Amino acid sequence: MRNVRIAGSFSLPIRYSLPRGGHVSPILVRPVREQLEHDRVIRLLQVRLKRRHDVVTNIGEDQTVPVRIGQVMIFPDLVLTSTDRGHKLMCTVEVETAESVNHLEALAQWAHLGRARAPFHLYVPAGSVDIARRLAAENQVNVAEIWSYHTIGDQTRFTMVHRTPTPEPRRVTAAKTARPAPSSSRTHTPRRAKAAPRKAASARGKAPARKTASRAQKRK
Repeated sequence: MRNVRIAGSFSLPIRYSLPRGGHVSPILVRPVREQLEHDRVIRLLQVRLKRRHDVVTNIGEDQTVPVRIGQVMIFPDLVLTSTDRGHKLMCTVEVETAESVNHLEALAQWAHLGRARAPFHLYVPAGSVDIARRLAAENQVNVAEIWSYHTIGDQTRFTMVHRTPTPEPRRVTAAKTARPAPSSSRTHTPRRAKAAPRKAASARGKAPARKTASRAQKRK
């Protein structure tokens, strides 16, 4: 992100890439207020997300940690890595303002970050949630989570508005294989229970016959 000041009233942050031939392509232009809000939200997220991960920010001219996606180098606003020695990439975070939620930003940043192996999280203002969803769908951006943020006084609140469900095929197959087990035990128990009354009935039927035979011998 490069800031260019014009006439002392506007700071034009221009994020650019240099393809072959050295052409500069600007991606977004923010007013000064939105740029300050953008950087403030990034620092708040850094404090919030560092509980479970190592978090590095790319704010303003401090572009320190890139993420390589194919042949493209992207500098997300926040890069989350694991806390072990390997520092595996766990997540990338992009913070947008009202001016930067547009089709150009979706193609230049979101689409590339959505193709990375690590999940891509997008933070947008509360009033830009519907636009962000539409842009992500139209450009086929794989967004793991979309969060909205809004500021009330000195407090900024974050709300999750979208999460891509993750399939769990292993648990489903395990549940299917475990179901037939109870049915086999139930079928054997009633058969054993029915066999016992038959023996008792046959024993009862033989007892009266023996008694009548003994009475006939006494009469003779």
